[in-house]
Amino acid sequence: MGKIKLDSRLKAVASLVRQGSVVADVGTDHGYLLCYLIENGICERGIASDLRKGPLENAKQTVINCGLENNVKLVLSDGLQNIEENSCNDIVIAGMGGILISEIIEKAPWVYNKSINIIAQPMTHAEYLREFMCRNGFYINKEVTATDGKRFYCALSFRFTGEKTDYPQSYWYLGELLKNKDEITKTYIDKMVLTLEKKLTAQKNAGVDDWKELEILIEEIKQKITEADL
Repeated sequence: MGKIKLDSRLKAVASLVRQGSVVADVGTDHGYLLCYLIENGICERGIASDLRKGPLENAKQTVINCGLENNVKLVLSDGLQNIEENSCNDIVIAGMGGILISEIIEKAPWVYNKSINIIAQPMTHAEYLREFMCRNGFYINKEVTATDGKRFYCALSFRFTGEKTDYPQSYWYLGELLKNKDEITKTYIDKMVLTLEKKLTAQKNAGVDDWKELEILIEEIKQKITEADL
Protein backbone atom coordinates (compact mmCIF):
# COMPACT_ATOMS: atom_id res chain seq x y z
CA MET A 1 0.00 0.00 0.00
CA GLY A 2 1.41 3.38 -0.99
CA LYS A 3 1.99 6.31 1.30
CA ILE A 4 -0.06 8.80 -0.72
CA LYS A 5 -3.82 9.13 -0.26
CA LEU A 6 -5.71 11.29 -2.74
CA ASP A 7 -8.92 13.21 -2.22
CA SER A 8 -11.86 12.37 -4.46
CA ARG A 9 -11.05 15.19 -6.90
CA LEU A 10 -7.56 13.90 -7.64
CA LYS A 11 -8.76 10.29 -7.65
CA ALA A 12 -11.08 11.25 -10.51
CA VAL A 13 -8.11 12.75 -12.34
CA ALA A 14 -5.98 9.65 -11.66
CA SER A 15 -8.70 7.40 -13.10
CA LEU A 16 -8.16 8.98 -16.53
CA VAL A 17 -4.41 8.32 -16.67
CA ARG A 18 -3.45 5.49 -19.01
CA GLN A 19 -1.71 2.44 -17.63
CA GLY A 20 2.01 2.48 -18.36
CA SER A 21 2.11 6.09 -19.51
CA VAL A 22 4.79 8.66 -18.73
CA VAL A 23 2.95 11.49 -16.98
CA ALA A 24 3.65 15.21 -16.84
CA ASP A 25 1.77 16.74 -13.90
CA VAL A 26 1.53 20.46 -14.67
CA GLY A 27 0.95 22.60 -11.61
CA THR A 28 1.90 19.67 -9.41
CA ASP A 29 1.72 21.58 -6.10
CA HIS A 30 2.75 18.96 -3.49
CA GLY A 31 3.35 16.23 -6.07
CA TYR A 32 0.74 13.93 -4.56
CA LEU A 33 -0.88 12.86 -7.83
CA LEU A 34 2.29 11.71 -9.58
CA CYS A 35 3.61 9.88 -6.52
CA TYR A 36 0.23 8.15 -6.13
CA LEU A 37 0.29 7.04 -9.77
CA ILE A 38 3.76 5.55 -9.39
CA GLU A 39 3.10 3.92 -6.02
CA ASN A 40 -0.01 2.26 -7.40
CA GLY A 41 1.69 0.93 -10.52
CA ILE A 42 -0.24 3.08 -12.97
CA CYS A 43 2.97 4.56 -14.31
CA GLU A 44 6.67 4.05 -13.58
CA ARG A 45 7.96 7.57 -13.98
CA GLY A 46 6.93 11.11 -14.73
CA ILE A 47 7.54 14.84 -14.56
CA ALA A 48 6.28 17.09 -11.79
CA SER A 49 6.26 20.74 -12.83
CA ASP A 50 5.15 23.99 -11.28
CA LEU A 51 5.40 27.68 -12.05
CA ARG A 52 6.71 28.57 -8.58
CA LYS A 53 9.69 27.34 -6.61
CA GLY A 54 7.74 26.93 -3.36
CA PRO A 55 5.29 24.29 -4.61
CA LEU A 56 8.10 22.53 -6.48
CA GLU A 57 10.07 22.29 -3.23
CA ASN A 58 6.97 20.80 -1.59
CA ALA A 59 6.75 18.28 -4.42
CA LYS A 60 10.44 17.46 -4.01
CA GLN A 61 9.90 16.68 -0.33
CA THR A 62 6.95 14.42 -1.17
CA VAL A 63 9.06 12.58 -3.75
CA ILE A 64 11.85 12.09 -1.21
CA ASN A 65 9.43 10.90 1.47
CA CYS A 66 8.07 8.32 -0.97
CA GLY A 67 11.55 7.23 -2.08
CA LEU A 68 10.80 8.08 -5.70
CA GLU A 69 13.77 10.31 -6.51
CA ASN A 70 14.71 8.07 -9.46
CA ASN A 71 11.17 8.08 -10.84
CA VAL A 72 10.20 11.75 -10.78
CA LYS A 73 11.85 14.64 -12.60
CA LEU A 74 11.11 18.04 -11.09
CA VAL A 75 10.83 20.94 -13.55
CA LEU A 76 10.25 24.63 -12.93
CA SER A 77 7.96 25.59 -15.79
CA ASP A 78 5.32 28.08 -16.83
CA GLY A 79 2.72 25.61 -18.01
CA LEU A 80 4.27 23.29 -20.58
CA GLN A 81 6.97 25.71 -21.70
CA ASN A 82 9.89 23.80 -20.11
CA ILE A 83 8.48 20.32 -20.66
CA GLU A 84 10.43 18.68 -23.46
CA GLU A 85 8.58 17.32 -26.47
CA ASN A 86 8.37 13.49 -26.44
CA SER A 87 9.17 13.41 -22.72
CA CYS A 88 5.63 12.30 -21.77
CA ASN A 89 2.47 10.91 -23.32
CA ASP A 90 -0.10 11.69 -20.61
CA ILE A 91 -0.40 15.32 -19.51
CA VAL A 92 -2.35 16.31 -16.42
CA ILE A 93 -3.42 19.92 -15.86
CA ALA A 94 -5.64 20.03 -12.78
CA GLY A 95 -6.90 22.55 -10.28
CA MET A 96 -6.86 25.60 -12.57
CA GLY A 97 -9.52 27.54 -14.42
CA GLY A 98 -10.65 26.29 -17.81
CA ILE A 99 -9.44 29.46 -19.54
CA LEU A 100 -5.93 29.13 -18.08
CA ILE A 101 -5.78 25.44 -19.03
CA SER A 102 -6.73 26.39 -22.59
CA GLU A 103 -3.97 29.01 -22.70
CA ILE A 104 -1.38 26.50 -21.44
CA ILE A 105 -2.32 24.04 -24.19
CA GLU A 106 -2.42 26.73 -26.87
CA LYS A 107 1.17 27.75 -26.06
CA ALA A 108 2.50 24.20 -26.51
CA PRO A 109 1.84 23.13 -30.12
CA TRP A 110 3.73 19.85 -29.61
CA VAL A 111 0.78 18.48 -27.61
CA TYR A 112 -1.38 18.52 -30.75
CA ASN A 113 -0.38 14.89 -31.18
CA LYS A 114 -2.57 11.80 -31.54
CA SER A 115 -0.41 9.79 -29.13
CA ILE A 116 -0.88 12.21 -26.24
CA ASN A 117 -3.68 11.99 -23.69
CA ILE A 118 -4.50 15.34 -22.06
CA ILE A 119 -6.30 15.15 -18.72
CA ALA A 120 -7.81 18.37 -17.42
CA GLN A 121 -9.69 19.20 -14.26
CA PRO A 122 -11.03 22.74 -14.60
CA MET A 123 -12.12 24.47 -11.41
CA THR A 124 -14.13 26.98 -13.46
CA HIS A 125 -15.26 27.50 -17.07
CA ALA A 126 -15.32 23.85 -18.13
CA GLU A 127 -17.54 24.96 -21.01
CA TYR A 128 -14.81 27.28 -22.30
CA LEU A 129 -12.26 24.45 -22.18
CA ARG A 130 -14.52 22.00 -24.03
CA GLU A 131 -15.20 24.51 -26.78
CA PHE A 132 -11.54 25.48 -27.13
CA MET A 133 -10.37 21.87 -27.36
CA CYS A 134 -13.03 20.70 -29.82
CA ARG A 135 -12.51 23.72 -32.07
CA ASN A 136 -8.77 23.00 -32.10
CA GLY A 137 -8.84 19.40 -33.23
CA PHE A 138 -9.40 17.48 -29.98
CA TYR A 139 -12.28 15.29 -28.90
CA ILE A 140 -13.45 14.40 -25.42
CA ASN A 141 -12.58 10.78 -24.74
CA LYS A 142 -14.17 10.55 -21.30
CA GLU A 143 -15.49 12.65 -18.42
CA VAL A 144 -15.86 11.76 -14.76
CA THR A 145 -17.21 13.67 -11.78
CA ALA A 146 -16.35 13.75 -8.09
CA THR A 147 -17.55 15.44 -4.94
CA ASP A 148 -15.74 16.64 -1.86
CA GLY A 149 -18.14 17.96 0.74
CA LYS A 150 -20.36 20.51 -0.97
CA ARG A 151 -18.05 20.99 -3.95
CA PHE A 152 -18.43 19.10 -7.22
CA TYR A 153 -15.76 18.60 -9.87
CA CYS A 154 -15.39 17.18 -13.36
CA ALA A 155 -12.28 15.76 -14.99
CA LEU A 156 -11.91 15.24 -18.73
CA SER A 157 -9.53 13.39 -21.04
CA PHE A 158 -8.87 14.76 -24.53
CA ARG A 159 -7.27 13.17 -27.58
CA PHE A 160 -6.14 14.94 -30.74
CA THR A 161 -7.53 14.05 -34.17
CA GLY A 162 -6.91 17.24 -36.11
CA GLU A 163 -10.60 17.47 -36.97
CA LYS A 164 -11.99 20.76 -35.68
CA THR A 165 -15.52 20.07 -34.51
CA ASP A 166 -18.41 22.41 -33.88
CA TYR A 167 -21.18 21.18 -31.60
CA PRO A 168 -24.41 22.75 -30.32
CA GLN A 169 -23.73 25.23 -27.54
CA SER A 170 -25.22 22.82 -24.98
CA TYR A 171 -22.32 20.43 -25.65
CA TRP A 172 -19.83 22.93 -24.26
CA TYR A 173 -21.69 22.65 -20.94
CA LEU A 174 -22.57 18.94 -20.97
CA GLY A 175 -19.74 17.39 -22.95
CA GLU A 176 -19.79 13.60 -22.52
CA LEU A 177 -21.29 13.77 -19.02
CA LEU A 178 -24.66 12.46 -20.17
CA LYS A 179 -23.07 9.07 -20.81
CA ASN A 180 -22.64 8.73 -17.04
CA LYS A 181 -25.65 7.64 -15.03
CA ASP A 182 -24.26 8.02 -11.51
CA GLU A 183 -25.78 10.30 -8.88
CA ILE A 184 -22.70 12.51 -8.55
CA THR A 185 -22.85 13.37 -12.26
CA LYS A 186 -26.58 14.02 -12.04
CA THR A 187 -26.08 16.39 -9.10
CA TYR A 188 -23.14 18.09 -10.87
CA ILE A 189 -25.35 18.79 -13.90
CA ASP A 190 -28.29 19.92 -11.74
CA LYS A 191 -26.04 22.43 -9.95
CA MET A 192 -24.70 23.70 -13.27
CA VAL A 193 -28.24 24.27 -14.58
CA LEU A 194 -29.20 26.04 -11.35
CA THR A 195 -26.19 28.36 -11.72
CA LEU A 196 -27.22 29.21 -15.29
CA GLU A 197 -30.80 29.88 -14.18
CA LYS A 198 -29.57 32.26 -11.48
CA LYS A 199 -27.45 34.02 -14.09
CA LEU A 200 -30.51 34.30 -16.34
CA THR A 201 -32.57 35.84 -13.54
CA ALA A 202 -29.80 38.35 -12.84
CA GLN A 203 -29.58 39.29 -16.52
CA LYS A 204 -33.34 39.82 -16.75
CA ASN A 205 -33.34 41.97 -13.62
CA ALA A 206 -30.44 44.01 -14.95
CA GLY A 207 -32.14 44.55 -18.29
CA VAL A 208 -29.39 42.81 -20.28
CA ASP A 209 -30.44 42.76 -23.94
CA ASP A 210 -29.29 39.24 -24.87
CA TRP A 211 -30.79 37.32 -21.93
CA LYS A 212 -32.94 35.42 -24.44
CA GLU A 213 -29.84 33.62 -25.75
CA LEU A 214 -29.10 32.26 -22.29
CA GLU A 215 -32.72 31.19 -21.86
CA ILE A 216 -32.55 29.22 -25.13
CA LEU A 217 -29.30 27.60 -23.99
CA ILE A 218 -30.83 26.48 -20.70
CA GLU A 219 -33.82 24.97 -22.49
CA GLU A 220 -31.48 23.18 -24.89
CA ILE A 221 -29.49 21.75 -21.99
CA LYS A 222 -32.67 20.59 -20.23
CA GLN A 223 -33.85 18.92 -23.44
CA LYS A 224 -30.56 17.02 -23.77
CA ILE A 225 -30.84 15.87 -20.15
CA THR A 226 -34.40 14.63 -20.75
CA GLU A 227 -33.35 12.78 -23.93
CA ALA A 228 -30.51 11.09 -22.02
CA ASP A 229 -32.95 10.05 -19.28
CA LEU A 230 -30.57 11.33 -16.62
